[in-house]
Amino acid sequence: MSETSPVLPLNRGGHVGHCKRFLAGLPAGAVEADASRVAIGFYCLGSLDLLGTLETKTRPEERAAWIRWMWEQQSVCGYGTGFKGSNYMTIDIRSPPSAQYAEYDTPNLIMTYTSILSLAILRDDLSRLDRKGLVQFVRSCQREDGSFSALPSGGETDLRCVYCAFAISSMLNDWTGIDLNRALAYIRRCEDYEGGYGQQPSDEALGGTTYCALASLYLAPSNASAQRLIDSAFRARTIRWLLHNQAVDGGFSGRTNKISDACYCFWCGASLAILGAGDLVDNAALVAFLARCQFSMGGLAKAPEKPADPYHTYMALAAAAVLPSPHVNETWTLSRLDVLWNTTEGTAAWLRKHLTEKA
Repeated sequence: MSETSPVLPLNRGGHVGHCKRFLAGLPAGAVEADASRVAIGFYCLGSLDLLGTLETKTRPEERAAWIRWMWEQQSVCGYGTGFKGSNYMTIDIRSPPSAQYAEYDTPNLIMTYTSILSLAILRDDLSRLDRKGLVQFVRSCQREDGSFSALPSGGETDLRCVYCAFAISSMLNDWTGIDLNRALAYIRRCEDYEGGYGQQPSDEALGGTTYCALASLYLAPSNASAQRLIDSAFRARTIRWLLHNQAVDGGFSGRTNKISDACYCFWCGASLAILGAGDLVDNAALVAFLARCQFSMGGLAKAPEKPADPYHTYMALAAAAVLPSPHVNETWTLSRLDVLWNTTEGTAAWLRKHLTEKA
């Protein structure tokens, strides 16, 4: 599967510029993503973190402004405290960061997870985080079947939200906001005959939700160890399915018989790394595929010759970080990744020092 032609070098300068353009403000073609601006900020900041350029390519006043804006999205009300995707639905933009929210601008579980990571990337001390309210918010998002929705009042309900709830609880080192037995049972019901996990029970296996399921199981407290919850036969089937998703072009597809996509290079590759099978991936072919996904104006795309976006830029870099292949082209050497929290090891260490260990 390995490519024989030279691997294109990593265009660090172009990718830094791509991320900074989105951090400065959404371009006209991306305004429909305004409700998820916090997540876009995470993809951009996370990319700069992986590239090791956050402090050298941004100014202190820029980082301070990003921190200030992130904290403005923390809101509190009857459901607890969480982060909104942006202030696009906030009537009074002069409201203080602790302003209460209404049903129409409720915080989002996925945006809360990405906000905490972004603040850690920016090396905020996280002292303003409302721990008690955050645990209440996580609890408000859990449904009767054990799953989690993005919003306490409803919204999408699938393994992505389960993962965010587990990640937040592990960062806080506080699992009192989760009915763990019901949540774990829900994850098990999402197992697919192919070996992966669907977004919901009975759904087709997807690379992204397979990562969410596995990472959640491995983040769970030790009394609910993943080794006990994943039997050996299903683990072997999962590894086989994930490996079959690596195509002849070196990339990974998210579903059986689909084309390669840069984001699934992370979702599938990281899943294999979690299961201790990352060494079975053809890393050289993987990096060669990602190199061809680089856009001429900076950033990485889902596939070669497609336009770049912050999401695929981050996921492609994260895939190269979790499954490194420096002997192919040393320019692709990136910061090491904490595969369960999906952030650099440096940022994960900051979280543990300023959040987890203070529980």
